[in-house]
Amino acid sequence: MNARSLTEGKCVIEVRNVTKTYGSGATAFQALKGVDFPVNAGEFVMLSGPSGSGKTTLLSILGCVLTATSGHVQLMGEDISKAKESDLPRLRRSYVGFVFQAHNLIASLTARENVGLLLEMRGYSTRGARDEAGKLLDQVGLGDKLASKPGDLSGGQRQRVAVARALAGSPPIILADEPTAALDAQNGLKITETLRSLAKEHGHTVVIVTHDNRIFHLADRMVHIEDGLIQERL
Repeated sequence: MNARSLTEGKCVIEVRNVTKTYGSGATAFQALKGVDFPVNAGEFVMLSGPSGSGKTTLLSILGCVLTATSGHVQLMGEDISKAKESDLPRLRRSYVGFVFQAHNLIASLTARENVGLLLEMRGYSTRGARDEAGKLLDQVGLGDKLASKPGDLSGGQRQRVAVARALAGSPPIILADEPTAALDAQNGLKITETLRSLAKEHGHTVVIVTHDNRIFHLADRMVHIEDGLIQERL
């Protein structure tokens, strides 16, 4: 079952009046200051803003890496606002695929093994994970690189392995943190087009944090955040 059949017609991300404060007392820093951020199923949304604006903090809350200090956060109808730290891994496995800026691939594993490892963590058998990993890598154009290790791949190819890994288990929400930052214009565009196709052809809801104005035109919606507040939605 693909993500579209699970989420079509729904608001899959609902963020209301969310704050995030790091530290306490005189050294406290408020990274988010009351953010509202709804995202519908199948949307391809980009979050932009200067360094320190709060965009990565917001993405980390959506990805169940951090919890909000206050406010309301809902993923796929489940209120995660009061989730305990021990609940976060289950929530990530259930709802989120994450594409990291630096790939975070395991250098000693092949492309198929990097993807298959996460599938096994999500309950697949070893053989099932191997087969499904091959299909996911083929989906992102790397069907001929299954046995290649990260060191044998280009930057763009490594990022596509990271996208395939994020798709493991078909999570309804795909989050990407600066996925084109280390890529040239051509490879950055290819990665962004791949992520967009996940929303438009497969029904995933995709949110990208980026400052790369070369790819802004591909977004369904641009959301600008600055000084911990949403400044504009285009």
